[in-house]
Amino acid sequence: MSIAVLKPGLQTTIQSRPRVGMRHLGVPAGGAADPLSLALANRLVGNAWDEAALEATLLGPTLRFDSPCTFALAGAHATPTLNGKEVFMHRAVAAAAGDELVIGSATVGARVYVAVGGGFGADDVLGSTSTNLQAGFGGLEGRALAAGDELHFAAGPGRECETPEEFRPPMSSSWAVRVCASVETEQLAATSREQLFGTNWTISRRADRMGLQLDGPGLNVSSDGRMPSAGVFPGTVQCPEDGAPYLLSVDAGTVGGYPRIAQVARVDRHLLGQLRPGDHLRLLLRDPDEAVEALHAKFDYWRAWLPEVEEILL
Repeated sequence: MSIAVLKPGLQTTIQSRPRVGMRHLGVPAGGAADPLSLALANRLVGNAWDEAALEATLLGPTLRFDSPCTFALAGAHATPTLNGKEVFMHRAVAAAAGDELVIGSATVGARVYVAVGGGFGADDVLGSTSTNLQAGFGGLEGRALAAGDELHFAAGPGRECETPEEFRPPMSSSWAVRVCASVETEQLAATSREQLFGTNWTISRRADRMGLQLDGPGLNVSSDGRMPSAGVFPGTVQCPEDGAPYLLSVDAGTVGGYPRIAQVARVDRHLLGQLRPGDHLRLLLRDPDEAVEALHAKFDYWRAWLPEVEEILL
């Protein structure tokens, strides 16, 4: 069972679950940048939530199904077509051999997830089939898709399924994420702390799976550039000496030498995968107890459709 890649899109990779418990060895977690959307796409075709799927960034691929299958799309808003006819997000779709799927451009949000019944075949490295582009392992030879690639998948059962409206995450060009103070927040001048949490930041063109630079007022941080390297995580907001905050994303390294001035709470970390250049972002300061309460509320909400939500939103 196979699918031919006619056009690869801007950056399309195979992603699944993160690599957990290896940061002390210098191995980033990685995995889907928006694991909730990955899980939603897989749910529609009857897969486990973390089955290997395609993650298409900004401009998706064009694929030809060389075998019949069921597929589904979730994540960023797009207008995909199958043989020239529009197909809808959040719905399982049957494809016949020879059918061509064009994902096209994401119009709101950054990443579209493509799941097929049975899941894509991929290289399993260190407990995950997710692609790590920096290290060059996992997924398909550790790289993004290229024209001419052949993707293999196991035959999955056909089914009719669509995501209920209340479980279709809204996409936007303006986002707000809850954050907590971090280890070096106090290294910011008082005015800069107010700016950090009171500014509508703009996502700069420097934005990828490693992290996103925030454009806005320059922050005044007391670091002299000689801070010892320390542990960082997806969702850590660092502030280099130039004063431009940098929000680490799913493929961020394990250590960094810039002050850690905020940490995106676990409840909203999955949203980082849908931020795109030009989007606006507000950092909402919460204390840790408030962040934990919000996380449990999100678990309670999603459990009815995604019972594994506590594993999905790591």
